Amino acid sequence: MLYVWFVVAGAFAGLSAGLFGVGGGMIIVPVLVWIFTAYHFPPEVITHLAIGTSLATIIVTSISSLMAHDKRGGVRWEVWRSMALGLVIGGLVGAGIADMIDGQVLQIIIGVGALLMALKMLFLSNKEQLDKPLPAAGVQFGAGTGIGMASSIFGIGGGSLTVPFLNWAGLPMKQSVGTSAACGLPIAVAGALGFAWFGQDVVNLPEGTIGFVHITGFLCVSVASFAMAKVGAKLAHILPALMLKRAFGVLLLFAGGQLLLSGIGVL
Repeated sequence: MLYVWFVVAGAFAGLSAGLFGVGGGMIIVPVLVWIFTAYHFPPEVITHLAIGTSLATIIVTSISSLMAHDKRGGVRWEVWRSMALGLVIGGLVGAGIADMIDGQVLQIIIGVGALLMALKMLFLSNKEQLDKPLPAAGVQFGAGTGIGMASSIFGIGGGSLTVPFLNWAGLPMKQSVGTSAACGLPIAVAGALGFAWFGQDVVNLPEGTIGFVHITGFLCVSVASFAMAKVGAKLAHILPALMLKRAFGVLLLFAGGQLLLSGIGVL
């Protein structure tokens, strides 16, 4: 049943990744925390293991999602190039910071952040400004660094931060989603490598892990998410932009609330 739960988590995460431009981590992390808890993994490593495994799966999900979006002209590669180095630097730094933070505190922080972002997407007006000039390359690099660091700490592809930033920067919602999917790749690579490295010296990890990355979980979630990300990306280019934005807000509201309640409950 452990493998079945991994596949279910991957399928839903992949659909969300393609549809909303997130890496799926907002779904994968809470579900992996629940799965690892149910199977009695050591409590002190559960959150970090969920985050590291989530980042590893996002590598595969992002590739699937960005390819599907790119075919429909949804990826602004010049924006991606301006942000990519910052995303990598932030991802590595974030993994080091996360290694020093208590797992329950991580859950609470990302839960609060996701809820705030959900409220913004649901209730604050943010009309697309198609003629608005993009921010300077330095601003894009700085945003990438901050997004990469926060995303790596919490095991997400950064869509909850990248999509609103790109939307604010003047990209249409569909291009914001597609470019965000591409931005998830450097975040995930840097973050997963960081979590695998910083978790090497942890003595009470379960078998079948490389640092804070659960190999079986990574494989099962990745296969399911890769297939479903393409389905989600196709839907993203069919649904109206406003509906997409509202649905994205509801997803963040649910995931953020779950993480917040879970973290507070343990503390």
